[in-house]
Parts: sequence; C-alpha cells; structure tokens
Amino acid sequence: MTASAAAPDPAWLPAEAFRALGSRRVLVAGTGSLADTVHGEVASACAAFGGEAVRAAEPDGLAQACDLLLHVRPGQLGELGAEGFFLQRGDARTTVTAAAPHGLLHGLFHVVRLGEAAFAGERPRESHRPALAVRMLNHWDNVRVHPVMGQVERGYAGGSLFWRDGTARGDLDRVRAYGRLLAASGINALAVNNVNVHEEEARLLTGRLGEVADLADALRPFGIRTHLSVTFAAPVVLGGLPTADPLDEAVRAWWAETTARVYAAIPDFGGYVVKADSEGQPGPFAYGRSHADGANLLADALAPHGGTVHWRAFVYDHRQDWRDRTTDRARAAYDHFTPLDGEFAGNAVLQVKHGPVDFQVREPVSPLIGAMPGTRLAVEVQATQEYTGQQRHMCWLGPMWSEVLRFRPDGAAGVGGMADALVAVSNAGDDPYWTGHPLAQANLYTVGRLGWHPGADPHRILDEWIELTFTPERTGDPERLRAGLRAVLYGSWRTYEKYTAPLGVGFMVQPGHHYGPSVDGYEYSPWGTYHFADRDGVGVDRSRATGTGYAAQYAKPWAQLYESPRTCPDELLLFFHHVPYGHVLHSGKTVIQHIYDTHFEGVEEVEEARRVWASLADLVEPGRHARVAERYEEQLRSAREWRDHINSYFFRKSGVPDAHGRRIY
Repeated sequence: MTASAAAPDPAWLPAEAFRALGSRRVLVAGTGSLADTVHGEVASACAAFGGEAVRAAEPDGLAQACDLLLHVRPGQLGELGAEGFFLQRGDARTTVTAAAPHGLLHGLFHVVRLGEAAFAGERPRESHRPALAVRMLNHWDNVRVHPVMGQVERGYAGGSLFWRDGTARGDLDRVRAYGRLLAASGINALAVNNVNVHEEEARLLTGRLGEVADLADALRPFGIRTHLSVTFAAPVVLGGLPTADPLDEAVRAWWAETTARVYAAIPDFGGYVVKADSEGQPGPFAYGRSHADGANLLADALAPHGGTVHWRAFVYDHRQDWRDRTTDRARAAYDHFTPLDGEFAGNAVLQVKHGPVDFQVREPVSPLIGAMPGTRLAVEVQATQEYTGQQRHMCWLGPMWSEVLRFRPDGAAGVGGMADALVAVSNAGDDPYWTGHPLAQANLYTVGRLGWHPGADPHRILDEWIELTFTPERTGDPERLRAGLRAVLYGSWRTYEKYTAPLGVGFMVQPGHHYGPSVDGYEYSPWGTYHFADRDGVGVDRSRATGTGYAAQYAKPWAQLYESPRTCPDELLLFFHHVPYGHVLHSGKTVIQHIYDTHFEGVEEVEEARRVWASLADLVEPGRHARVAERYEEQLRSAREWRDHINSYFFRKSGVPDAHGRRIY
C-alpha cells in the first residue's frame, strides 16, 4: 500500500505529508518484504512530488549522490534491536541506518514526521529504539454479530475492519491501509478478534484459520504480527475432548498440535490473547487449577515457535452482593495474581488494565503493576472510549495514559519501564473516518507513540498527529488551524472528567451500554461499582484502617498517601474514601461545591470547544468539519444532561445549595 493508494482515507499520512521526502533523491538499500514496503512508499512519494527513488541491495557508491539514504546494516543489531534505527545528517545527506528491515520502516516514518526539518542543517547521530517490545491493539471484533454487543463489542466506529455478519470481509486493501497507519504510529502487533470468544470466533483457531492467515498476509508488509484471542475451553469446543484441564496430557497435546498448525499457516504468528475465569469466560478454576497453570499450558504450546500468550488479569466476582461492603472489585486482580508471581512461563505475559476497576475517566494506577517483579507485564488501556464518551465526545486520552506510564509504583522505576508491552483496545472500524469521531484518531496515534517512548510529552505527540493529519488543509491560515486544534484537544480529557463522575468515584453511567448519566445505575447491581452516596457524604472507604483494605495493596509511600483523606490527592478522594459533603479539598473547596463547580465548568468548556471548532470551518475539509461539528452538538447535549443529573442528585442528597446560586433542579 503506497502513500497515494491510502490517500482517499481521511487520516494521518496523506500524500502531502510525504512532500519533503518525495521531492528529493532517495536511496533505499535493503532486501525483503519490509524493504519493499519502504521502497514502495518512497517511490510513490517521489512520483507525486518530482523526486527520484533508487533501490539497491547495498548502498555502495550510490549513496554519495542521494539526499536521503535508508539502509540496513545487520551488524548494529545489538545496539538497536530489530526495530531501532540511527538518524543523522551531514555532508548534505540525511541517513537512516537500521539493523533490520523493521527499523528501516520505522526510520522512514520518522523522516516523514520530521518533514523539511529532516533535511536541514547538520544533525548528529541519534539513536531511536522502542522502549516497549510489543505495542499491540486488541480488536474486540466479533465474527458474527452478537445479539447484545453487535459486530464490535464496545465499538463506536462502524463495523469491523475484518468481519461482516459471520464472514470475512475480504476487503484487504482497507486492512493494508490500516496496517500502514498503525506502523506509522509505532504499533507492531494486533489481535483480530474479541477477547470474549464466542462459538464462531473460537473456530478461527482451526476451521477458519485461513481467514486469519489472509489478515496476517495483509498486515505483514507493515511489520505487524497477528495474534488471536482464543477460548480456554477450545479443546472441548473444537477438539471434542471431555476436559480442558491444563494439566491433562491429552489437552496439552491438543494445544501443541493445534498451535503447530497455526504456525504452519502463519509463520510469524504472534501468539494468543486469553480472557479466562472472567465475566463468564471459561478458565482453569473449573479444574481446580491456577491462572499460572492455565497460562503456562498455552505458553508451552507457543514456545517452540517463538510465540507469546497474553493472559488478561481482568478477573473479579461479577455476582457479588452489593450489601456486602467488605467485597471490593478493585482488590480482585491483586488478590488473584500476586501469590502467583514467579510461576508464569517466560513467554507468558500478564495483561493488566491500567486501573483496578474498568477504564474509568479517573482511577489510580493498578497496584498489580509493580507488585509482580518475577512476571512479564503488559499494561492495557482502552482507546475505544467506552466510559469516556464513546467517540461522540471529544476526549483525547494521551495525558491520562502518560500519567499511568510515568507513575512510579515503587518510587523508582516508572510503569513504562517495568512493562514488556502496551496494549490498547482499538477504537477503529470501517467508518470512513476510521474512528467515528475524526479527532478520536488522535487516541489511536498516541497509543503507538507512547508505546515507543512512554516518557514522551503527550502534547508533542498530539502536535505530530495534527501536522501529519491536517497537512493538506493548512492552506489559508495554518497557525490558526493548529491553535484551534490544540484548543479543542489538549484539555478535552479534563473537560470530560469535569462534567461526569467526580473525584475518582467512577461509573455513574447507564447500565449495559455505558453512555450517559445514571448516578445509581450500578449502585445496587452485582458488578461491584458503588459510590455509597447518602445524606451525609459520598465515596468508597478503601482504607486499611476502616475500609476494604485496598489502599494497603500499594507500596508503602503510596499506601500511606492514599490511606488518609488528609493526604489523598483530590482527584482520587472518592475512590479511596467516604467523606462528608463539607470535607474541604486541598483546593480549598468543599466536596459538594467542587461537584457543582466542575459540572458547570465542564459544560462551559464544551460550549467553547464547539465555538472554536465552528471557527475553523474555512480551514478544514467540509465533510470532516461537518462530522466533528455534529459530534460537538451531541457532546454538548450530553454534557448538559450529565451536569443536571449529577448536580441535582447531590443537591437532593445533601441539601447543600450552590454557593453561586446557579440553577440546580
């Protein structure tokens, strides 16, 4: 897929983004399919902008006459790894040196991001390599339309890119274009089906494996390894065995033979993703075995082929009694898994949600991250905006993810330095704008870039996305366009937080579909997501002294910080403590006044974002502008609903009026 072929899809990497590279003489030196991809991108850009693309197995004497040299030198592998590259400029030539073709591909896209700056002045040698070896997307796509969750579970961008009502879509050009976009942001792995594996999805492992192989063929030219979500019960469901016991020899043999057939069809297959003993999915508990037993069964089957099993730690009791305040869903992952540290195989990765509950707009970082030094770790975030506006609201999540990755569980290393992988639930579908809300593409791009460099300033990443995406539209007033986009995107996460659930309390959403306010929607349900609001106060006591003990799961400095309402950060106060409405925050406001003020402020900020976006109509392609404008109308309607529901609820509970006399119903 070349630059020009992908241009009709409105996303980052339009043809114009390649102008600086395409107007020069470029030599691509290397062999193999990824080098072919790099040359195809360069040749397309040069054809569009008047440059010259030269291909060779070795640079030899050709390098002297080129403006840009992209070449592979395998001897650098130890320093760069398979995906790293050097960039330097001297003697009027820019040089990208990679140890392997994967690095050449990443180096190409880095040059594209730099634009003209890549060809200006002198540049001493820079080393670029990803901090996290795996940057993966999990697609929660169903092969067959689910009666409740549809074609894509928690999908807000149209249908699946891969499946349509029980069959493979076969639209591989679209899949190739998607792979190109992902590679340009740093993603290198993708699971093509839902972690909730239903009957039809289970067959992808065996009878429908050819369809997975076709997807792998489409993604491979962009360095993306294909993974598959599998059901732990596959030996029973697919193999006809009477058991899926991970210690049963017949079960182990079935997985080994089945996995060998997968690799025969997909030699670079990445491995399995498993959700087990969670929300009704089968797992090793049925046989009296541990999660380590279950994960190691699959790890052993994958090991001879270089594959990895990602075993999800999202395990909790979803049938608990809401009356029992000692049961705490937030504790579950830590309680289940920390006793198993050191028991997982070397190619088993524990995939942990970044927060202890479920991708809320504000949660503490999961205490499980950092608590299992003898186990490989993947941090899971959610690009699809299940609880953050479902891509009908603008909520750029880069700052939230950056806070997670910079968090230091033990006071020393950050989460980004502890993890082996960053995994995101994808927010892409077959919508013409890929993500439903065109500006939600920024979340998809940011995931890949933070996986490459967890310590990066997320705002600089957002600026990259703006430059790459809106390059051809910067015709009349580029500075006004940049400023407008920053204005509506930079603070959008905090804006969403302001008009939804306050001070880390979480949820307060409509049950089931999770869109829109319902303060008591989960308060008396078995899912374990409660706020305990009464006439005197609100919040969940998770202290060690008087509550569920969750705060004590953290290393000592954090446990001490979270233990007391006096020291707990304001933004997490109601996650950790039940406090009176008159409790004074570090900000100087009472809890109740903070609730009122932030909900009014949030609506005002959405109104301002809508105004700013409207002012950019002359600078943005009309179809894209209209789609975003329509989303802002819905966001404003919903934000007003949130404001009025939350403020009225807490006014009626507390009886405390708004200090500013604003209308509360």
